[in-house]
Amino acid sequence: MTGEDKADAESVGANYCQGFAPIRSGSDRLLILGTMPSVRSLAEAFYYAHPRNAFWPILGQCLGQADLLRADLAQASVPEKIRFLNAHHMALWDVLAACERPGSLDSAITAAEPNDFETLLAAEPGIRHILFNGRKAEQLFRRQVLAQQTLPSCLTYHALPSTSPANARLPFEKKRDFWCQTLTKVLGK
Repeated sequence: MTGEDKADAESVGANYCQGFAPIRSGSDRLLILGTMPSVRSLAEAFYYAHPRNAFWPILGQCLGQADLLRADLAQASVPEKIRFLNAHHMALWDVLAACERPGSLDSAITAAEPNDFETLLAAEPGIRHILFNGRKAEQLFRRQVLAQQTLPSCLTYHALPSTSPANARLPFEKKRDFWCQTLTKVLGK
């Protein structure tokens, strides 16, 4: 490691997290936003990889899974999950591009750096709805994005219960019902 590499590593910190690129199709109608991928998701390099996160099971139950090779969206491969999102005109991303965070809890996030939503929404002009996976994603978006970026005025925002296993106040069925109602409303299904 060179002296410059060592200085860069020390300045970033052991708890530095950097998110993923958005999943998008070019014909999306809604954007689902989390805060920052969990430690497990970062390790597996894909969204909602923790086996107890209800995100993929909820989407599968709300939108059907007939086009999958498996009976369960949670068990689908990454390319299958991407095809599923694209088929339903859903983009997936996180509010934050990077942050400091020990562990996976949203409450531990500091030094938050938002993603560039101006560029994303210019590339995906069909997006009319933004769904937040949890209140923290909504709060960060309002604080970090709406305060600093100019977004289209046609957007509607929907805060949904977090699918994280850390959100134990609602059972799976209640979370699913909230998500299904909103997805039906915004996708017209």
